Amino acid sequence: MKFNFFKYISMVCGLACIGASLFSGCEKKEDYSPTSFSFPAEVLKAFPAKLNIPANNPMTYEGIELGRYLFYDGRLSGRTEADSLMSCGTCHIQETGFKCGINHPKYTGGHPYGLTGIKTANVVMPLVNLVWNESAYTWNGQVSAQNPKAQNMEDIVWMTVLAKDEIAGDTTQTKKLIQSIKGYPELFERAFGSPEVTFKRISMAIAQFVRTLVSANSKFDQYVTGQTQLTEDELRGFELFMTESGADCFHCHGGDGNLLFTTNLFYNNGKDAVFGDENDRYAVTGSPSDIGAYKAPTLRNIEFTAPYMHDGRFKTLEEVVDFYSTGVKNTPYTHSLMHHSSQGGVRLLEKDKKALIAFLKTLNDPGFLTNPAYAKPASFPDGSVQK
Repeated sequence: MKFNFFKYISMVCGLACIGASLFSGCEKKEDYSPTSFSFPAEVLKAFPAKLNIPANNPMTYEGIELGRYLFYDGRLSGRTEADSLMSCGTCHIQETGFKCGINHPKYTGGHPYGLTGIKTANVVMPLVNLVWNESAYTWNGQVSAQNPKAQNMEDIVWMTVLAKDEIAGDTTQTKKLIQSIKGYPELFERAFGSPEVTFKRISMAIAQFVRTLVSANSKFDQYVTGQTQLTEDELRGFELFMTESGADCFHCHGGDGNLLFTTNLFYNNGKDAVFGDENDRYAVTGSPSDIGAYKAPTLRNIEFTAPYMHDGRFKTLEEVVDFYSTGVKNTPYTHSLMHHSSQGGVRLLEKDKKALIAFLKTLNDPGFLTNPAYAKPASFPDGSVQK
């Protein structure tokens, strides 16, 4: 019987919630320890062996349960007014690959604004398979092991709360509010051994939840494991994706040997010829070779993660493929892996563009986009409901 990771994670998270409810109102036992979480062996086989899990924040079912609540709780803003609620889940929406989505009712065009009305520097990045990211986080990689102030997903949480173009809050205020909400102290006790709420623990729990967001069951995954076949167009698109003489996508986005479909590295892909005050990789490293460079995001669930590029300039996959075909700009900063930049792109025929898009859609993973273990809780620890 085929292993279903998504059914598995839903089941174990459900069991964790049931187990947690049994301990509600009980005194903490001296020998209590949270339940260690491990990814299924079938999932680990598909991806790199090394997991980016800090030693001081091991993944547990109790931590993941708490993190899911906090990820979606608008009171992460440190406020309770209906018009002042904002959480990670406000902009990272499951049905659009944990991006904002191009049809978000509030953020027209997929480019969000913070609580104070300030537009974010870039569009939202997808939250998927980040537990295998050994490079750096965000579009320009400002969060990395090389940055003593912000090194991992845990740090992104406090950065998001403080950022003026995002939650624009105060970590102390958030900590105090969460501490005061019925049900949360008990969840913190189960996850971390005491009911004390600290912002470090808030960050740790959210990071644990985000690390469970795994997409591993697309049609292409099933093709690789021999469970299904690709159509003629999809196979042609795969061939184009994997060859320099074709669409030449694989250098930055991987292929059958890299099922993450990203290298998690940074490239100037020839979108622009003039550069100003972009929040690019150069802003982090100061290296001229990084001017105009941004992270190559994963292509998983790509059909649902519009708009595309760091600034959301392309609204459809057709626009993206057209750009790589004839719109690439050849500048001194265009990455050397853009082998066809001197001729403006890979010059695909129309039938090959359609085939490439057909292949890209095999990276869609409907189970990931609908997995209840990743979804917003029906209610929060105090029984409240948020729209």
